[in-house]
Order: sequence, then C-alpha cells, then structure tokens
Amino acid sequence: MTVDQIAILAVLAAVVVLFVWGRLRVDVVALLALLSCVGLGLIPNEVAFSGFGHPAVITVAAVLGLSAALSRSGLIDLIAARIAKLSGTRLGQTAALCGLGGALSGFMNNVGALAMLMPVALSMAKRGKYGSGLVLMPLAFATILGGMTTLIGTPPNLLVSGYRRQATGEGFALFDFAWVGVPLALAGIVFLVLVGWRLLPVRGGAGGSGAQPFDVEAYLTELRVPAGSPVIGKRLDEVLEAQEQPPAIDALVRRWNQVVRRLHHAVLQEGDVLIAQGETESIQALVASGFELVAAKDLEREDGTGQVEREALALIEVVVPPRSWIERRTAADIDLRARFGLNLLAIARSGSPLGRRLRDQRFRAGDVLLLQGEREGLADAVRALGCLPLAERRIALEPVRAVVPIALFGAAVAATAFGVASAAVLLVAALVGMVLTRTIGVRDVYDAIDWQVIVLLAAMIPVGGALETTGAAQLLAESLAALTGQLPPFALLGLLLVVTMTLSDVMNNAATAVVMSPIAIGLAGAIGVSPDPMLMAVAVGASAAFLTPIGHQNNLLVMGPGGYRFGDYWRMGLPLEILLTALAVWLIPIAWPF
Repeated sequence: MTVDQIAILAVLAAVVVLFVWGRLRVDVVALLALLSCVGLGLIPNEVAFSGFGHPAVITVAAVLGLSAALSRSGLIDLIAARIAKLSGTRLGQTAALCGLGGALSGFMNNVGALAMLMPVALSMAKRGKYGSGLVLMPLAFATILGGMTTLIGTPPNLLVSGYRRQATGEGFALFDFAWVGVPLALAGIVFLVLVGWRLLPVRGGAGGSGAQPFDVEAYLTELRVPAGSPVIGKRLDEVLEAQEQPPAIDALVRRWNQVVRRLHHAVLQEGDVLIAQGETESIQALVASGFELVAAKDLEREDGTGQVEREALALIEVVVPPRSWIERRTAADIDLRARFGLNLLAIARSGSPLGRRLRDQRFRAGDVLLLQGEREGLADAVRALGCLPLAERRIALEPVRAVVPIALFGAAVAATAFGVASAAVLLVAALVGMVLTRTIGVRDVYDAIDWQVIVLLAAMIPVGGALETTGAAQLLAESLAALTGQLPPFALLGLLLVVTMTLSDVMNNAATAVVMSPIAIGLAGAIGVSPDPMLMAVAVGASAAFLTPIGHQNNLLVMGPGGYRFGDYWRMGLPLEILLTALAVWLIPIAWPF
C-alpha cells in the first residue's frame, strides 16, 4: 500500500466518522475532505473545484429549480387532492398517495415531492381519524423508492452514470435505471401499503382530533399570568386539576428569572411564566382559563402604519426541512418577529426533550413550529423562512400557467430519452424557458436550489476521483475479491449492495455513491465481469436508506409531524431493505448481465 493510498483511505474514514457524528454540516465535511486531499497532494490544484462544472452537479441544480416551478403550477396539488378523495378507505388513500409520490420522485426532487404531498396525507389522516404516523413514513419511503427509477430521480443515479462514462465511455440513459428501479419501487410500495404500516408503533392521538391532526407528542410553549387573570392567587395544581387533559409543566419562572421550586404548590402571581409541554388543545384550554401566550405579541404592519389587528392574525403549523438555513438558530438570532412578521408560539420535537425557554431553543430539522402572523402574507412569510406548511394549500389553478411548465419539462425529458443532448443541457434549457415565460422568477430558482447539496457533490466528486487515481479503489476491490474467495458474482453483488446500504443509512447518499462507485468498478475488473451490474447495485444501495431518520432527508422531514422516534424507522425499514436486497440481487443480473 502506497503513502497516497493510505492518505486517501484515512481521509475517507474521517469523512464517514464526521458524517455519522453529525455536528458539522455535510457541505463543510465535503470541503474539508477536498482541501485535505489538495493539501496532501492527492488532487492537483487546477482540478480541485472541477466538480462545480460536473454534469451531475448541473443536472441536480436544474432538477431542483424545475421541481419548484412544477410545484408552483398547482397541477400536482390538484392531482394529489383528487386522488385522496377518490379512495374512501385508509388503505386505498395510502396506496394512491404512495403511488403518486413514487411516480413524481422519478422526475423531480424527492424532497419536493414529499413536501407537496405531506399536507394532503395529514388532511387524509384528519378526515379518516387515524394517526398521521401511519401514513407519513410510508409516503416518505415511497418518494425515496421512486427516485430509483430514472437517471434524474436522485443524485446517486447521476453520479453512478458519471462513473460509468469514465469507465466505459458512455453513461446510463434516462430510463436505464427503470429496468431495476421500477420493479423495486412497485414491490416496495406494495409492501409499505399492505404490511409496512402495521410494523409502526401506535403513538399519539388520532389524526382527526380537532385542530391537532399531527402525532407530535408535545408542543413546548410559554404561558403568562396577565393582570386581572382569574388564576391569580390560586395554586398551580388546583388550576391544572380543573383541566381535562392538562399539559406537563416543566418550570414556573417569576420576575428576575427566579425559578419557583415546589412547583405544584406554588400560588400563581401576576407575571408568572409557565413553561408547558402538551398538545394544542390542552394549551388552548389553559389560555381559556386565564393565561396568555408569552410569544403572542403585537405584530407591526410591513408598511409601518401600525399594528396588525387581532382579527387579521392566523396560526399555521410548519416543519423545518433538512438543511434549512434556520437550523441551529433561535427565533432571536433570525429576528423572527421584525424580519418576517411572525410570532413563534410553540415548538414540538420528536425524539429529544425540550429543556429550555422558547426563545433559547435552537431549531432542528424536523421540528414542528406553531407560528402566528398576518393571514394575508402568512404563506409568503413561511416560504421566506424556508419552512414547509403542514396544511393543504388552496390553489386556484390557472390552466395557462400550469401547461407551460409541464410542456417544457415534458419536452426536456423526451429529448433526453431520445439522446438529443445531455440531461444537464436540456433540463437547464427547460428551466431557462420557465424563467423567460415567467413561470418562476430567477430569485425563486436560486432559492429553490439546495446549495448545501451542490457544494457537497462538487467537493466529493474530486475526492472520489482521488480514490481512483491513487489506486486505492482498485486495492479495496481486489482485497474484497480475495477475502470472499471463490464466491459467485451475484454473491459479491449482494455484498456490495449491503455495504452500500449500510453506509447510506449513516451518511449522505450522494457521498456514499462517490465512495462506492470506484470500488464497484474495481471489483468488476478484479473478477472479470461487466461494471454495469455492480454500479447498478451501488445506485440501489445508495438510495435505500430506510433504517434511520438521518439516512435520507425525507426520513427526517416526517419525524416531527409523524411523532416518530429514532428507533421507529428500522421497524419498517429493515424488512423493506431485506426485500429490496433479495429482489435486486435477482433482478440486476437479468437486466444487466455479468
């Protein structure tokens, strides 16, 4: 083993550790890996940032912009709402929604597909009076499965195609992934609809319980005793006993931030602040009994003409998406009230306790926020904040505005399928066409692009190249072939698939594809078979991240609204991964012979 090989393997080992650790952003980890490789002489200075011009990176950026334009057209929302109403049973609704999610994810960003369908799923749960946790995880998994079916469905497919082009001179075509991806997606969705949801724990209230259609275990909020309140002079335990389902009281804070001990025996005074956790009904009941929400302060109009009238205010529940710009910041850090005209009334978080004052809580991906703002501009404020609303959008569909993006996108897909030009060129052309026809604004395009993903891809591509140029990928492949002895190719394919799945469950799927693709090509060369089935195994394995909420951002996105805990994912994810592995090991050699 050479010094360069040891160095690149050490860098990759550190990358995996940092991804699993999760304290640093994924793009920062990727840049650290890139700079380390440059500093160690593994990547020449002149090609260090060549990844930013890689076709896969350009294609991912274009797909993100196109997904936003398609979402704004309203057509997909209309289709989703119609499908949800066609089926009268929970099973039928879940099947229709998961099928639509899988189909959309083959051609648009799967996070965008989930974001559009999640409010529909929550509305279904509310009308059907069942827990939203029974439908959200199946929907999230279905959108991940749908990404396996086309070249543009998910970044790992684009990266795998790029490595095939380097190895053979030709990448995978748009629908080459469908030969394996479509049967796997169909089998996976059938499993999710018929069996998977039965493996999920029943937790939280039913979806139809009034204004609380989500299975969040508890909102954290703050309640103040106002002047003249009827609870002044009463003991806290007396007030709580009068409630049908009182929230949990974490602390009582008196003036000068004095924390009252012997909590339930405390006599309430004017100005006391309760830090409470509970469902919205229990919190609203306390407000009705004589408390007020601390955060429900008067909001100023944007034009500076005075305060917003109470009648013009509205509430909205939103979820913080993965890699949102507000992650790890507090409401005070982002100046929520002054910049966005929003009051943060409460936070709900699954899987970990909320032990601080509301103003000191740092937002995390998957948090559900209860916001208050002026009804007229509430949707725009939430969009500027980068959060996703957990309520169905009321869209008045304009046929002309809907037809243009669908036509442009369809033309780009058709031209890509017939090999007119590369996917990157055609999808960028479609996006420019949408901007010129004012389907979407330039600023909206830039806002829609997940720059964290772009930087991650652009930085990791040269690192993956170093894995090849140093010979480390070939060394790992030959060592793997030697360790497995005389195992047949399909057994090695299964092993490669399982290793890739395992990595994808704990680190970013694009980074997994970058690390495993060179090894797959080297393994194919070591045993004398075509690289195609091995690369297809990497593509499937990199997308099949179902065991943890951190394996894929869609998993994390439904964690809060679904009321899931970290350990809930493997209950449905493990049998799903076993099913996919068994089918893939059989299907891949049929579609892509050794």
